[in-house]
Amino acid sequence: MIPKTMVSSEVYLLPLNDDGSPQVPGEYIYLAPKTRDPVVIRFAIEGTSSICRHGSLWVNIPGKGTPFRRDQFREFKLVPDFNRTLEISIPIHEAGAYAFYTTYAELPDLSDTLSHTNGSSKTKTKQTPLYYIDVAPRLTLEGQPLPLPALSVFSIISKFMGKYPQDWERHLRGISDRGYNMIHFTPLQVRGASNSPYSLYDQLGWDPNCFPEGEEDVQKMVESLEKNHSLLSLTDIVLNHTAHNSAWLLDHPEAGYNLTTAPWLESAYLLDTKLLELGLRFEKLGLPTELKSVDDLLKIMEAIKKEVIAEIRLWEYYTLDVDRDADAAVESWIAGKVLFPEGSIGLEGIGGLRSAKPEEQAQFLIKHGLQGMDYLGERFRRNASPSVAAALLSAIFGKYEGDTGDSADQAAARTKIVEILDIVNVPFYKEYDAEIAEILQQLFNRIKYVRLDEHGPKMGPINKESPLIETYFTRLPQNKQTAKHKKEDLVLVNNGWVWGGNALVDNAGPESRVYLRREVIVWGDCTKLRYGKGPEDSPWLWEHMTKYARMLAKYFAGFRIDNCHSTPLHVAEHILDEARRVRPDLYVVAELFTGSEEMDYVFVKRLGLSSLVREAMQAWSTGELSRLVHRHGGRPIGSFEVDEISSADVRTPAANGSGPSEPQYTREIIRRIKQVPVQALFMDCTHDNEVPAQKRDARDTLPNAALVAMCSSAIGSVMGYDEIYPKLVDLVGETRLYTSGASKFPVKVGEGKGGIAGVKKLLNQIHTLMGMDCYDETHIHHEDQYVTVHRVHPGSRKGYFLIAHTAFPGYGNGNGAFNPVHLTGTKAKHLGSWMLEVDASKETTDEVLSDKKQLRGLPSRLIGLPGIRMEVKGDDTVITVRDRFPPGSIALFETWIPAAEHSSGLDAFVTSGAKAAMEELDLVDLNFLLYKCEPEERDASDGRDGTYDIPGHGKVVYAGLQGWWSILKDIIKDNNLAHPLCQNLRDGQWALNYIVGRLERASQREGYSKLGKPAAWLKDRFDAIRVIPSFLLPRYFGLVLRTAYNAAVDRAISLMNTNVQTGQWFLKSLALVSAQQTGLVKSASLYPNRLVPSLAAGLPHFAVEWARCWGRDVFISLRGLYLGTGRFDEAKEHIHAFASVLKHGMIPNLLGSGNNPRYNARDSVWFFLQCIQDYTEIVPDGLSILNDKVKRRFLPYDDTYFPSDDPRAYSKESTIAEVILEALQRHAEGMKFREANAGPGLDMQMSDQGFNQEIKVDWSNGFVFGGNQQNCGTWMDKMGESERAGSKGVPGTPRDGAAIEITGLLYSSLRWLAHLNKTGRFEPGGVRKADGSEISFQRWADTIKENFERCYFVPLSPSDDKDYDVNPKVVNRRGIYKDLYLSGKEYEDYQLRPNFPIAMTAAPDLFDPKHAMHALCVADSVLRGPTGMATLDPSDLNYRPYYRNSEDSTDFATSKGRNYHQGPEWLWPTGFFLRALLKVDLMRRQDAEGRTEAFQQVTRRLIGCKEMIERSPWAGLTELTQKNGEDCPDSSPTQAWSSGCLIDLYMDAAKEQARLEAKSLPLR
Repeated sequence: MIPKTMVSSEVYLLPLNDDGSPQVPGEYIYLAPKTRDPVVIRFAIEGTSSICRHGSLWVNIPGKGTPFRRDQFREFKLVPDFNRTLEISIPIHEAGAYAFYTTYAELPDLSDTLSHTNGSSKTKTKQTPLYYIDVAPRLTLEGQPLPLPALSVFSIISKFMGKYPQDWERHLRGISDRGYNMIHFTPLQVRGASNSPYSLYDQLGWDPNCFPEGEEDVQKMVESLEKNHSLLSLTDIVLNHTAHNSAWLLDHPEAGYNLTTAPWLESAYLLDTKLLELGLRFEKLGLPTELKSVDDLLKIMEAIKKEVIAEIRLWEYYTLDVDRDADAAVESWIAGKVLFPEGSIGLEGIGGLRSAKPEEQAQFLIKHGLQGMDYLGERFRRNASPSVAAALLSAIFGKYEGDTGDSADQAAARTKIVEILDIVNVPFYKEYDAEIAEILQQLFNRIKYVRLDEHGPKMGPINKESPLIETYFTRLPQNKQTAKHKKEDLVLVNNGWVWGGNALVDNAGPESRVYLRREVIVWGDCTKLRYGKGPEDSPWLWEHMTKYARMLAKYFAGFRIDNCHSTPLHVAEHILDEARRVRPDLYVVAELFTGSEEMDYVFVKRLGLSSLVREAMQAWSTGELSRLVHRHGGRPIGSFEVDEISSADVRTPAANGSGPSEPQYTREIIRRIKQVPVQALFMDCTHDNEVPAQKRDARDTLPNAALVAMCSSAIGSVMGYDEIYPKLVDLVGETRLYTSGASKFPVKVGEGKGGIAGVKKLLNQIHTLMGMDCYDETHIHHEDQYVTVHRVHPGSRKGYFLIAHTAFPGYGNGNGAFNPVHLTGTKAKHLGSWMLEVDASKETTDEVLSDKKQLRGLPSRLIGLPGIRMEVKGDDTVITVRDRFPPGSIALFETWIPAAEHSSGLDAFVTSGAKAAMEELDLVDLNFLLYKCEPEERDASDGRDGTYDIPGHGKVVYAGLQGWWSILKDIIKDNNLAHPLCQNLRDGQWALNYIVGRLERASQREGYSKLGKPAAWLKDRFDAIRVIPSFLLPRYFGLVLRTAYNAAVDRAISLMNTNVQTGQWFLKSLALVSAQQTGLVKSASLYPNRLVPSLAAGLPHFAVEWARCWGRDVFISLRGLYLGTGRFDEAKEHIHAFASVLKHGMIPNLLGSGNNPRYNARDSVWFFLQCIQDYTEIVPDGLSILNDKVKRRFLPYDDTYFPSDDPRAYSKESTIAEVILEALQRHAEGMKFREANAGPGLDMQMSDQGFNQEIKVDWSNGFVFGGNQQNCGTWMDKMGESERAGSKGVPGTPRDGAAIEITGLLYSSLRWLAHLNKTGRFEPGGVRKADGSEISFQRWADTIKENFERCYFVPLSPSDDKDYDVNPKVVNRRGIYKDLYLSGKEYEDYQLRPNFPIAMTAAPDLFDPKHAMHALCVADSVLRGPTGMATLDPSDLNYRPYYRNSEDSTDFATSKGRNYHQGPEWLWPTGFFLRALLKVDLMRRQDAEGRTEAFQQVTRRLIGCKEMIERSPWAGLTELTQKNGEDCPDSSPTQAWSSGCLIDLYMDAAKEQARLEAKSLPLR
């Protein structure tokens, strides 16, 4: 037998929002694969998301073996499907920065008229922005993976390394011996005139001083690095500039910004030149050449104004040449060449321009007639368009007819246009004045800094060698080689940086004037390179720099992009793409000085930067250093596991080829993409930083390095740091060579002289071990001068603990204030304690710096310290710093947790076996396991138990797992270990006891015996985690709860139908409300003498006793919650129960377990009959329910009321068919009765007349009429309660007459029964009227249909009123359906409410399709809120959209919540509205595209409900909201019908989709 292989693949789930953006906070998608296997990115898109309309997903992730091209995107069509989530899985084989976007046609606004596009015209699509997926490189060293957090990088400046190979090998051995695993070389190319490593003379040539044999030496060195020293290599790549003396510039000056390629620099060049010339004339002008004071500088500033600014007439670059433009305008006017640009003539026409003031005429020219405004170019580049200026003259003076004609003469016209042009120039002169002020300020500041300031370089006398300014330009020589170029070609702008500049703006480009304003801190040895928009703009440069990048990638494992923030993004993208072609796993780091984290992300995402350089030496205090360590330290200890969603998806791919092959089982480990910070390369010191001896205290070298080494990121250092060099090495001017004790002698861990190498070796070893093994949990604590870091492995719980006593100026030599450290449940082994002694006296420092040949460190010693005391108290360890632990000391420990020594096994144990523990549970068991709100829990325990109360948070909403998970899911997502639940778990194990105890007690009770298995599973898991330290308990509690919750939910879904099991997450969430709302409640069974599960109206308001079971709510919810989930038995039980209590031809509004049913709901029976109809059509053999017999609580056709223990109760029985007939018969005959037990005992708010019921049919139209102005017999049933406001006993919404939804539901039942009768499946064919005559179901239905539109529709045009039963005087809004017909208050008939879609859903053929669509569009714009439907038209005088039941005011409309249905937005009508919309919209659609749009219009309107159920702690949809979806505190937070009616929508959608597929017109 061929063995099976299990292959695990990592799948990263990436859901997209409705607008195509990724559902990842910050939109930074960073993947760090754990193996060399491809990772799969799985895009998940809701099937009818907006982006699915003519939608495509485009990705530039190449297929295996296909080279990456940034601009080549593969298309994946998004084929809409209402009931499914679309999934597109794309493997990523190599590291890099990939991009995706979507294209789609925007969904048009809903309208009752369809826009017909020409069939030949292409649909206009919209493109989303590009979004990026960064995949980290997979580095290896000595054949082993080297994760980025395991890197220890060491920077060197190559020109100080000496000769290759002898000097280099010595240093490299010393670097490797200290535990570093990557070396960073500053550029190794030939340097320019300044000798700076970053000013490259030839990018393609290697430094001959280091590498006499050139590329051959480099290749040998890199091979030796890995083979002999276990070092990877990283080098700088310099893309922004070249040395100002690079020989190739003489042939290719177009590679820079010269006056030909960048003419906008002309004014800056002129200013620069004149300033240089002025500096050489100081003696002639009697100005000081050596500045002694600010007074001297002020004299120079006056000379600059007079001799430079005034002389070069800089304003001419800003302003119009008035004489030139006036002459041109008049000439054009005379010639009749006039142009009024489109949109330039206002409402007043040309006459308005004639009468306008000169300032307004000037504005016309500024807006419509100026040219050359794109950049400052040559003098007077800005000008007025002659034809537009002539048009202005023609508006003022008319057409030119010669100087002898009636029109103005040329002189008058010229005078006028000169006046206007002078006004146009005013803002340009202001602009010039502002820029001159800025230029002078910048010059003053810079000259003061370099000549006078204490902290400046004090450059001495101004002369040719030390000019007045640092020139901004390189002036190439004019010689034979450059003779082929124009003079303007030979002036090249130098590179530099601008304080606070925008990283995405080219400082030397046309949009910027920083060179003119003298804002650039210039690098005089570097000429800025000009790439343009692409290779076509500077072909030679692009080719040259591409060769340079490919050459570097050939040898080096990584790049550090120098001056990355100033490198044009499109250039860096191209260069990195080319480099990654050579080395796919290229490690790319950069320093970014963009000024904002947001801008950092732009560079990181687009370039796929692996790390950003971050510097510990930037910290100015212990507190700030602690903050930096915290930022790069890793996740907090005890963090929650958020990675894996599932690892159980096992698939067997189809076999390829023929013959026997090894079967493969693929296990997908699905990971959620988390929000992550940009990865750091955290340096204790860089080659740009001042060293601790300069910036802090030389002793801080040790604690600073140790703190950095403890971080969960790549770390780094620089040559000279470990050696304790006294000052920052000057990159440019320094000529001495490196020395290091580590390069001379083998490095031993521990004490020693000559720096910190002995401890650095240990720190690097520990850092690499922690990085490779994913020790990514850290606790950082700052206390006065101390910082402690504890970094641990999340699985094994092994760790390392550091105490660092930092050394900032003024800390002295004492121990400082530091309290004993308590490591709870943790054992520790002392690895060592050391202090650093440094002789940093001035004499010693001067002596070290005076060495002419070698760079040396300050004399120093690492001394071992005995000053640590460790006390073991049980499993706890207490560490105390004793007598001698001065600043510059560290103590290092290895730690472990005895109780978690097998914690990787513990993780596996607590997350296994849950599925088996749940496999026998039914949905009633799961109702108890997952849910039970406070009243239900009290009911089940006879008042003993409620839900768990979390101190500082409050009670969980459910006693079951959902109550905990609703809190935990956000705690886990945010890793919020400070949440009160986490604190409660750390304080004690009460939560564990509560959860297990509750289930154990329940399993002993009747009906819940199967809960014993999950109780035992939870007990075993909780027992296993009880012994671990309390600070880890939240993490393990989260693991156990998530495992149990997911298993319970999976079990619940598995018990539902296929549509739910394979449906979208939203449908699953709605379906779970079925389990949430259905359970055993002792005080609220469906029967007086038998306990069965019952459906609640909502939780917690309608959970127990009389308030739980409402006939109306049950049968509005039942189709979705039961039939839509496959819970056919529960549906049948509820139909039986309510059929058994039929009385007055009605089912009760309040069931009261059949003991005290109340019959005051005129609409409930019609929802009941609709549900029976739905049952017969949906359930296999559903019609058989008509023959089911039920025992009757009351006598059939008899209104006598008696208690449930009366012998007559349940003495008779009827079939369901007989019950249906009785309901229709009683209504057909008419009924008049007074509610049983009428009076305050039944309803203390109702007036006496309100208890009287009269219901009858008007046979002229077939409608059922009922109710009166004193009662409220439909779902809008709020009775006035306020004595103070005088509303007690006055219904808010009586809705008497013929309510439209009752008419629609009645018609639906009649049509159904007529069909059954016709096909021989329902024997009675009709009913008997009050006069004794018979009427068939068909005839009754026909009567309704013949009258419906006439009675209910309010026509759009008053001219059509004659065809409808309308009173124009009462009409408030047209094109709608009345809410009522012939009610007690006529205006109430005409109120727009969300009830007509109920009728439309049940009986669409009653409605004229065009009228229906218009009415739905009105409701969509007028009534629909973010989640619910407003219960009344906002234009109605009775509209009050804020429901507050507790309000007891004098306001008749709102006191005691009388406005419950007068504006607040209810959610359940949304389901009916969307069902009606889908049904009616599909009727009018003629093609597949239109039908897709109909589904998408519905999807768009579900967004609010999806967001609500996702964030609701109740895991449901609320009863109602206030206006515009605002939270309503008095609403029941999860209501059965709110969710059930949306499942109805999904059922309809699936049915419609199946119908369309059967017609071969697929939606998907």
